[in-house]
Amino acid sequence: MKIKILAILLISVVLVSCQEDFLERPPLDRLTDETYWTNESNVRTFAWGFYPQYFSGYGSGFTWGRFFSGQSLNDDFAPTSPTQFRLQPVTAASGTYWRFTWVRKANLFLNRVQTVPMSEEAINHWSGVARFFRAIEYAQIVQQFGDAPWFEDEVDDSDFEMLYRPRDPRGFVMDKVLEDFEYASQMVRLSDGTPKQTVNKDVVLAYMSQMMLFEASWQKYHLGDDQKAAKYFEAAKSAANQLIQSGRYSLGNYREVFTSVNLANNPEVIIFRHYEAGLITHALMSYNNNEPQTGVSKDAIDAYLASDGLPISISPLYQGDRTREAMFANRDARISETFVTDQFRLNGISPNFSTSGVATHKYLNESLRTLPEGSSNLNIIDSPVMRYGEVLVNYLEAAAELASLGGEPLIQADLDKTINILRARPGIDLPPVTLIGDRFAVNGVAYDDPARDQSVSSILWEVRRERRVELMMEGFRLNDLRRWAKLEYADTQANPSINRGAWVTRAEFPNLQSSVVLSEGEEGYIIPATVAAAQRIFNNSRVYLDPIPIDQIALYEENGVTLTQNEGW
Repeated sequence: MKIKILAILLISVVLVSCQEDFLERPPLDRLTDETYWTNESNVRTFAWGFYPQYFSGYGSGFTWGRFFSGQSLNDDFAPTSPTQFRLQPVTAASGTYWRFTWVRKANLFLNRVQTVPMSEEAINHWSGVARFFRAIEYAQIVQQFGDAPWFEDEVDDSDFEMLYRPRDPRGFVMDKVLEDFEYASQMVRLSDGTPKQTVNKDVVLAYMSQMMLFEASWQKYHLGDDQKAAKYFEAAKSAANQLIQSGRYSLGNYREVFTSVNLANNPEVIIFRHYEAGLITHALMSYNNNEPQTGVSKDAIDAYLASDGLPISISPLYQGDRTREAMFANRDARISETFVTDQFRLNGISPNFSTSGVATHKYLNESLRTLPEGSSNLNIIDSPVMRYGEVLVNYLEAAAELASLGGEPLIQADLDKTINILRARPGIDLPPVTLIGDRFAVNGVAYDDPARDQSVSSILWEVRRERRVELMMEGFRLNDLRRWAKLEYADTQANPSINRGAWVTRAEFPNLQSSVVLSEGEEGYIIPATVAAAQRIFNNSRVYLDPIPIDQIALYEENGVTLTQNEGW
């Protein structure tokens, strides 16, 4: 069947055909398989169509991708009106909801690559790229809906039997996803195209570590399938370890990863999205600069260790939080790399106030803040899409989880190549972690956080803390809570520290907006969400998965197939 190719691809056809006689060129409005899939240049151009979907970075225009307030349904943010868990089923599918458009595109890509006259190595590479994108898409579908129909090949629009296939079991689909990742990790080139801006072996391995870590956790904490969980944890660990052992990446300045106008030479970045004034820009830096923002919660601030490597509840260095100076004194230096520490930005005093008083500047390039490029939707700082810091925490968690399932024990070497690398990052310099029995230890002293969730082991608690702090405000927290079956952490009524900000007094800040409520009357923690009815309550486990659209269930029934609904919906 002849396929119309996206209009953007017309440009490439013109370029590669410029030497041909004009009368021999096919009409540009009749691009077909026969006229398009003729060379590797066209194949590469087709692959670019996947990039905005999966490597969106800080987005474009008045958006900022998954970063900062993206996925704010968690315990890192203290909003005035907390995002609520989904209450109603979805009635209709949409362009981004229960659609398999990108699966079809990946399958089409995979199929057509086999027909292009190029070397076997090139066919294998581009087949790997196609399967890589299919793996990401299916992993995200499964994360959202659970069981899903697996489409191995491109499906003809008239093949109703295949179009209306019932959902395949989650484990079956994710085994297929793992097969795709493994194939891609073997076949995709180590170097191809512009460095750090093109899919290569390292990008595949990094995403494999991310996606398989999610699924392993889901299998363990939701389905109780320890065997399947161990298989996926091992895949995540192995993929991350290959990147670690490669020696191609290292850690530099933490904040520069998020504020640079060009990440091409950053040693931590595996793949990034580049922005250019007048061509493609975003609005994330402006939000961190000029506008009111949803502030960080006290719960998130309290997760940062003291500078001696101990939780604040047991560290003698912790000075409390009754003043700004005390709150940020003697803390993990990533707190000052992420948040504004020289002032509270308060409603009624600062036009760019934070709902909690504590503002984020992780994504603010100070040298651009007064220029046009620092305002509105004209921001040009590059976005990391995948970075080495995430790979290190992926490995650490997978290794700790495998040990908890009876696999290889967590050893000092695991810590030395992950958490201790993160803590030795220039400018961070936290003391290294050692193992003493079933506890982490610093300076020879084993510790156990009194604030620990007792259903989580001491080691896993600290591993999850490291992940939360390292990836703070990068859009991972919601999915982490989902895969750990810990969405109850985001309940603002059960966990009031989510709905708390800085401790301030009206006497010190007489211009504080009268609508700002303090926990003790004239002083206390800022309470961003003051209305009881606005509190976010977790009371139904069905929200771990989204509902299948009702119209799709009806459509399947019309075609004689039962499309099962997710439990509770």
